[in-house]
Amino acid sequence: MTYSAAMRALVQRVSRASVSVEDRLIAEIGPGLLVLLGVSREDGPEQADRLAAKVRALRVFRDEQGAINAPLGDREILCVSQFTLYGDARKGNRPSFVAAAPGPQAEPLYERFCERAGARKGVFGAAMAVELVNDGPVTLMLEV
Repeated sequence: MTYSAAMRALVQRVSRASVSVEDRLIAEIGPGLLVLLGVSREDGPEQADRLAAKVRALRVFRDEQGAINAPLGDREILCVSQFTLYGDARKGNRPSFVAAAPGPQAEPLYERFCERAGARKGVFGAAMAVELVNDGPVTLMLEV
């Protein structure tokens, strides 16, 4: 079975967000975007770069007139690795994660995305507690 290269991100506009591992705060942001990032087996550096640029360019914040038209600007990004974005539950009730990239492939692409996006990050592969306060709520699913 082949999968098309389609790095995925669930992007949420937040008032604040944080990630902790074993009750230790790893990263937190104020107003900005929380990105849950999934990497497929077919993804490479090009997808990480394109998605990072897309996230930074999103115009999902309110402008002076109150329209959702303003870019990220000085706001922050928090990125959390999320292989479960590739969970496929079309057959049965137990999701299959075969489309998700294995850790040794996904981690450098996650790091690259975070670097290009200027994002704070969680701990790749860790069991993380993510807390957020939605602003809106505004949530988008992106694929590149």
